[in-house]
Amino acid sequence: MVKIVSPNIEVITPLDGDYILKHLERCARNCYKSEDKITADSAQKMIKKLIDLGHEAMIEHFSVTVKLTTDVGAYKDLTRHRHASFAIESTRFCNYSKGKYGNELTFMKPSNMEEGSDIYNIWYQAMADIEKHYLSMAAKGAAVDQLRMLLPHSTKADVFMTANLREWRHIFKLRCAPATHPSVREIMTMLLNEFRSQLPVLFDDIPYGKENALDTAAE
Repeated sequence: MVKIVSPNIEVITPLDGDYILKHLERCARNCYKSEDKITADSAQKMIKKLIDLGHEAMIEHFSVTVKLTTDVGAYKDLTRHRHASFAIESTRFCNYSKGKYGNELTFMKPSNMEEGSDIYNIWYQAMADIEKHYLSMAAKGAAVDQLRMLLPHSTKADVFMTANLREWRHIFKLRCAPATHPSVREIMTMLLNEFRSQLPVLFDDIPYGKENALDTAAE
């Protein structure tokens, strides 16, 4: 029986907001040799000013790694961001017919289909058929690189993604926008909410945060 899961995020890099802001301030002040102006509460004010001025090169000096549980389709969209690094669960080396994977395929719950609707039920049946054929091919000795040819965009994938803070700002501005594919927007909105809660000065100005998180399910 196919397994359906919801998207999930995990921030791997500890988001110590105070430390990160002070680190960025120290890097930025080197440009002006104004280290003598560093105080206990100067970092937040300076980083906000840099962002307001559009001088975001300084915030490239800190990178964050996250783990996304999403679908293969969303992963393909995200890899368009050339200044980020990725490590994805490999469908070439992971044989889902093995007991290690529960002898089943796992698919992401669609963010743009109402569960129980005719469209959703057709989608679900298609996933069940794919699992049936995947397991049948595996039983006949098919290699994993043959089995992977059956897997659709809905296939669940764990993805590690690393980018510096300037690139994360760019990613969120593009991938939390209404025109983004719903699966991508859903996972990126979840992540933006987390970034905003831990690093508010750096991400406060980017829309589609927590107050709009539920909008993704309706679009």
